[in-house]
Amino acid sequence: MRPVRRRFLPAAALALTALLATAAPAVQAAPVTVAAAPDIPLANVKAHLAQLQSIATANGGNRAHGRPGYKASIDYVKAKLDAAGYTTALQQFTSGGATGYNLIADWPGGDPDQVLMAGSHLDSVGSGAGINDNGSGSAAVLETALAVSRARLAPDKHLRFAWWGAEELGLVGSKYYVNNLGAAERSKLDGYLNFDMIGSPNAGYFVYDDDPVIEQTFKSYFAGLSVPTEIETEGDGRSDHAPFKSAGVPVGGLFTGASNTKSSAQAQKWGGTAGQSFDRCYHSSCDTTANINDTALDRNSDAIAHAVWTLSEGSATPPPGTVFSNAADVSVPDAGAAVTSSVPVTGRTGNAPSALEVGVDIKHTYRGDLVVDLLAPDGTAYRLKNSSSSDSADNVIATYTVNASSESANGTWRLQVRDVAARDTGYIDSWQLTF
Repeated sequence: MRPVRRRFLPAAALALTALLATAAPAVQAAPVTVAAAPDIPLANVKAHLAQLQSIATANGGNRAHGRPGYKASIDYVKAKLDAAGYTTALQQFTSGGATGYNLIADWPGGDPDQVLMAGSHLDSVGSGAGINDNGSGSAAVLETALAVSRARLAPDKHLRFAWWGAEELGLVGSKYYVNNLGAAERSKLDGYLNFDMIGSPNAGYFVYDDDPVIEQTFKSYFAGLSVPTEIETEGDGRSDHAPFKSAGVPVGGLFTGASNTKSSAQAQKWGGTAGQSFDRCYHSSCDTTANINDTALDRNSDAIAHAVWTLSEGSATPPPGTVFSNAADVSVPDAGAAVTSSVPVTGRTGNAPSALEVGVDIKHTYRGDLVVDLLAPDGTAYRLKNSSSSDSADNVIATYTVNASSESANGTWRLQVRDVAARDTGYIDSWQLTF
């Protein structure tokens, strides 16, 4: 991840097939996943990191833009993808008088007018091997792409993977790619997923909040592991999702922290050391294979595969329903008035189902304080959870089933939350309805 914004150095244009779409609305419907993603073997991801470390060691200790170590890194990833059946292309640009490269890999098949893209920057800074920043993201994206090949995945959407050059000099490679897309190609991109530093040794679990559907996809995955997440803010605008977002593409991603300090509350819920940076070796010579948290790398690698499988809507099994969600945070005032979060439902016929699933993710330090209701479009309240003075656990992460068959399906549904006692605080993280 780059530390600060720097001037983008333009380069000669190179035509490449690509894609982009208009920005997603604040709340939108998303099809339920149809194919289960495989477990991504941690050993495989770490084997890629070992190769990147060896490349750095053999080339002056780094894999920086314009240095032999970067080109060797690109060659390593490209060879793996070529052998796995991808169509690969090197996109060349110039920055600071040196030649840089983006690697683009397309998986055959899928709708060429609906493209899901996942990427990471492959370059390091000049002072180290860059194994967490950003060998971790690059290796996990590579292994996910190889898992697609092993599964012979046939998703509805076209899959594209990318490894960017010169990110550390100001997102140069990804900016070059986006700036050289024609309008027709831009209209095809359904989303871009970015992974920059996902194995920080004192890890946090941060999710980008730029697009609600992508955000909820990641949050739901981690909720299934009972791993709490927070909104990513440290790297906002400082990695390769930024040029895509500026061009109107829905973006999302994962991050485990860089130079920011882990708080006591974060250490309590994630483990690790409070008062210490998430990555004490950020942009330093000690960012080696010893600078990786295996648990964080494993979880995030699996989350990447989950998102790729989910958002590309593989067609092996018909989707069982449609999810309508809202991932915008809403603060719940301590011992205060009830607050609501809305989900507009459209495109349904007739009434809601008799087993309407309501997925709730509320972060709170004493969940017994909370009363939670589902409000139908006509205002009818369905109690999901009562308060309880003896329930001192954190968070409400649960799926409730409601007989809403007397309610019209279309309309604005609301989740209502009230904190009935003092001293503990929280917020609605996200919630969803499955029809």
